[in-house]
Amino acid sequence: MRVAVFSTKPYDREFLDAAARGTKHDLRYYETRLTADTAPLAKGCDAVCIFVNDEADAAALGVLAAEGVKLVACRCAGFNQVDIDEAHKLGLTVVRVPAYSPHAVAEHTVGLLLALNRHIPRAYNRVRDGNFQLDGLMGFDLFNKTVGVVGTGKIGALAAKILHGFGCRILAFDSYINPDCTAIGVDYVGLDELLAQSDVVTLHCPLTPETNKLINEKTLAKMKPGAMLINTSRGDVIDTRAVIDALKSRRLGYLALDVYEEEEHYFFEDFSGRVIEDDVLARLMTFPNVLITGHQAFLTREAIGNIASTVIDSLTNFEEGRPLPNKVEKS
Repeated sequence: MRVAVFSTKPYDREFLDAAARGTKHDLRYYETRLTADTAPLAKGCDAVCIFVNDEADAAALGVLAAEGVKLVACRCAGFNQVDIDEAHKLGLTVVRVPAYSPHAVAEHTVGLLLALNRHIPRAYNRVRDGNFQLDGLMGFDLFNKTVGVVGTGKIGALAAKILHGFGCRILAFDSYINPDCTAIGVDYVGLDELLAQSDVVTLHCPLTPETNKLINEKTLAKMKPGAMLINTSRGDVIDTRAVIDALKSRRLGYLALDVYEEEEHYFFEDFSGRVIEDDVLARLMTFPNVLITGHQAFLTREAIGNIASTVIDSLTNFEEGRPLPNKVEKS
């Protein structure tokens, strides 16, 4: 099966090649993102493999279908980058990787919390400069603090379990009550109550019309003053401009992000020698109480290996006419 792999990084090639060994799949790697303009690169391919910041919109899908593509394989859990209704109209099958390593994202979430709370990046840079002063590095004990987990799927449930181990009281907000959470004493409450009581709020919900800009000016005003907000889910779950205003007014005490609303223009690329023209992102980076990582929460050897093997299995199943357990159905 000929496959055009977009948004390719060295680790993608390494793990996909390893997973495809012994199959007849012909993987053709492209560093560029999928857009309507780059879709012709898939000419002659049976499938495309895309990532979170590719644009499989109606225009791009139309080009892919015209070039003979039959399968869109997302090497990620989310599929909001794909126009699912249009894909089905064009006869394109869409598959995803629903679970690769929830541990990776949950552990990164807690890593962000600890690093931001204890000012580890600032302390590291000070010591490298020979400055061993402790002024400005005071944090808080996690023990007995209240943590609000928004979204208790596999990742959110694991984050809750880890934080429960620190001695935190865990509140949760989700339309579905996860028994793994209630088993460790997690209390499910309404969003307003969670925001009002939580010292730390961590977001683990998918991006849907209901969660788009879930954290906005109104919900930020309901948060406990000085609380920490962590987002390792999707960038559009928060209104970044509203978050900046909350940081400036000191309503929000700390912010940790692994995702960003407009990340497709910057994340996964090297801008160290170029000007960042996004004024919102540039402003975020000026705050001493903000910690940003470039969508790396998923980046563990276990997670990338699982993603690669799941993608290759989907390609093989599609080629051989077998059931597709990870197929995305029409919305």
